[in-house]
Amino acid sequence: MSFEIPDQVRRTVVADGNESWLDELPGVVESLAREWSLRIGSSLPGGHAALVVGVTLVDGTQAILKIGVPGRDVGPEATALRIANGEGCAQLLREDLGRRALLLERLGAPMYDTVTDPASRHTLLCDAAVRLWRPIGPDVDLPTGARLAEQYADRLPRLWEQAGRPCSPATVADALECMDRRRRAHDDRTAVLVHGDVHEMNALQADDGSYKLVDPAGLRAEPACDLGTIVRCNPDLGDDLWARTEQLASRTGVDATAIWEWGTIHRVVSGVYACSIGLQPFGDLLLAEADRRTA
Repeated sequence: MSFEIPDQVRRTVVADGNESWLDELPGVVESLAREWSLRIGSSLPGGHAALVVGVTLVDGTQAILKIGVPGRDVGPEATALRIANGEGCAQLLREDLGRRALLLERLGAPMYDTVTDPASRHTLLCDAAVRLWRPIGPDVDLPTGARLAEQYADRLPRLWEQAGRPCSPATVADALECMDRRRRAHDDRTAVLVHGDVHEMNALQADDGSYKLVDPAGLRAEPACDLGTIVRCNPDLGDDLWARTEQLASRTGVDATAIWEWGTIHRVVSGVYACSIGLQPFGDLLLAEADRRTA
């Protein structure tokens, strides 16, 4: 069995000291192919936290085999996909959490490549997120938006220092205040299933021409958490971000202030993280916008 391991995946695994997993991976893929009756195709480009391979099912259906790297818990993703059941997200076909493996519906090109107008993308992303949202109670084993805000609040100051203080202290303080307000605003009675990272590369075209989301983080949170990632999108677009926020609020009925605060959180955390790993100019664009907001 021959397939390429993308460089981004290889670098992640080596950096984490898990080189032995690279040697074991062909055997894992071969065993999954045998058990699930898959014909293995080529690996696909994408993220750094999972091997993604095109496969063919026994009936000829095209699908995706995704195997998370060591340390990557695919449990929340599998739970989110199971609950969504193909609405707003890719359909989950099979799972093996012990081997961090998911068999998924194969979708088409990302929205980034098929929709040229960023404003139109924002509307389509919003529609995909709305199709995903559904009430879920605290009995569902997913992290909450409050927990995410706590984790960000703990991580951001240290990451900001490590990245060389790439934005102003006022911008960090503003983001931390937003995190505290969103943490306190969490309510299990109104929480829904949210994706957690809605953007144009995480939305792929389905057979009917609509778009479905992939790679859900899987959270129990307020819907504004997802809409805030859409406010973060396209930092070089030059549009009025408050107007964008109000449009999303009007389209969904979600509180504009909550969307704005999650947008601030995602913008600053993503910007600082991007600067820390050299993902440019994305990081600088996000933080330049954040600094303008707090100047």
